[in-house]
Amino acid sequence: MDTTSGKGNGWLFATSFAAITATSFCFILRALVIDSWGVDFALSETQKGELLGVGLWPFSITIVLFSFFIDRIGFRLTLWFAAVCHILGLGLLFTAHGYWQLYAGTFIMALGNGAVEAAANPLIATLFSHDKSKWLNRLHAAWPGGMILGGLLAMGLDTAGGFDWRVKVGLMLAPVLVYTILLIGRKFPVSERVASGVDYRTMLAEAGFISAFILSALIMLEVGRVFALSTFVSMGIAVALTILYAVLSRHPGRPLYIMLVLLMMPLAVTELSTDSWISSLMGPEMAKLGLQAGWVLIYTSALVFVIRIFAGTLIKWLNPLGVLAMASALAAAGLFMMSGATGMAILAAATFYGIGKSFFWGTALGVASEQFPKGGAVTLNMLAGGGMLAAGIVGSVLLGAAQDNSTREGLIRHDAAYQTQLVGTYLTEEKVSVFGRYKALDEAKVAAAPDADKAVLDGLANGARKDALKEVALLPVLTFIAFLGMILYFRRKGGYKPIVIGGH
Repeated sequence: MDTTSGKGNGWLFATSFAAITATSFCFILRALVIDSWGVDFALSETQKGELLGVGLWPFSITIVLFSFFIDRIGFRLTLWFAAVCHILGLGLLFTAHGYWQLYAGTFIMALGNGAVEAAANPLIATLFSHDKSKWLNRLHAAWPGGMILGGLLAMGLDTAGGFDWRVKVGLMLAPVLVYTILLIGRKFPVSERVASGVDYRTMLAEAGFISAFILSALIMLEVGRVFALSTFVSMGIAVALTILYAVLSRHPGRPLYIMLVLLMMPLAVTELSTDSWISSLMGPEMAKLGLQAGWVLIYTSALVFVIRIFAGTLIKWLNPLGVLAMASALAAAGLFMMSGATGMAILAAATFYGIGKSFFWGTALGVASEQFPKGGAVTLNMLAGGGMLAAGIVGSVLLGAAQDNSTREGLIRHDAAYQTQLVGTYLTEEKVSVFGRYKALDEAKVAAAPDADKAVLDGLANGARKDALKEVALLPVLTFIAFLGMILYFRRKGGYKPIVIGGH
């Protein structure tokens, strides 16, 4: 079943591309208003990280759940569900009066984002089954494309001045309407797995119950935090869900696939969690150049957009695993450089980082689809779900917590050296995150601080931002080593080759 012919496929690709663009609008516009939310709602850096995180991890709920029955309800209904979530979530953000309303609105929109990807990934793998890595990379060029357009529009509003953050959030509605209109009257095929006659249990067995436990545990840890459940209860629910999956699949999963799920997590943290924070992290250095911090994200997104459109050539030359190893090395170098870069050196550091992260998402999904085609939507979407879970629950909060911890330690050292009382004056009451209890800077008190204190606080905060980038740079170092190991594994088997089903 070669589905690459037929004029309807172009419209289906365009619909999927527009829907992914809408998810990236949600991402970048949230990243560009997070500091405004921090001021208006008196949020700590860790709370801001939690709001950035909840824009990612609920994605995994819908992308994983829809994977189990998307072949029954179809791609069209899944995308309509996404559109409803996006509109409801926007309504909550517009009317928010505090942290939990922002959290709820962002949560619902993230559910819509997950539904988009739950449909788009297996749809494109079905339409272009002859060259999955190439076309999945092209599909996910929509992500940086949306960030470029959304970022330019938002920064244009900043330049014009006088616009409330709600106007920026309202920009999210435009791409949602575009893909909703494209959905009207569109006909969708059945998935590659269904067309090839692979049964449901075989699909579940490809991923296996070990992968199901990894995702269930991560989801329940965050759900438990939000609803104040004990760790015992949260893990008990995760185990129960895993047992249910084990009964249905009767298989622990393919070892290579489980390894891919684990590797997707640091890849996603490196790309998505860093992108969530990059405007805040690079703000002081960009200000010295007279530029808005959002230009770092737009520049790297432009690199990603171009590279993903033309990634197919490099993937054929190096094979997907070679590309992922190379990309990990470049991303690590870029982040280490960015943590200490000043002036125009930021451009060189951002270039390394941007080129590296370009290949992560689409190429990793391509490997899963090419090596485990019998897994259909489940192997594709559990991989993407694992990445979003790690980025949302751990990565975004990790970067925020790293800043809070570094700033707090810096205040303690300053008080000891100069006999001041900055810790008692400017730290909040104790709060709780996924990493435990912590104290952070009270933004309202910082805003009202004397100039001398503010200079100290700003200096410590800037140093904390650089420390956070150094920490996250260690992750692509680990993935580089892992992908080298996988390359050697395939060489012993005669080289990397896509697995074909259904006579493709």
